Amino acid sequence: MAMNLIKKTSEYKIFKRGDERFAVQDATGKPVNGEEKVKILLAEELIKVTLPGASVEEEPAAEEPAAEEPAEEEVAEAAEATDAEEESDSGDESDSEEETTDA
Repeated sequence: MAMNLIKKTSEYKIFKRGDERFAVQDATGKPVNGEEKVKILLAEELIKVTLPGASVEEEPAAEEPAAEEPAEEEVAEAAEATDAEEESDSGDESDSEEETTDA
């Protein structure tokens, strides 16, 4: 995987990796990572950063009607399951009462 030199300054070198991502090295040749790397790539206009809140708010709004329908079904199924458990539990309680009276 070869890295192509995109830009060289006195402070850093920017490379484009074979997988289309960027690598940044400082003047001594050590890799630059994290926020410092992002700042350099933004300053050189090689990447664009979008705020995560803007895209997240739009997507759930479009999916809300579809998301509500399964939720109602799940609530109904959960209620049925609870009713079934209560019926089986009530039978168990009467059995346990009989057992204690027999002893």
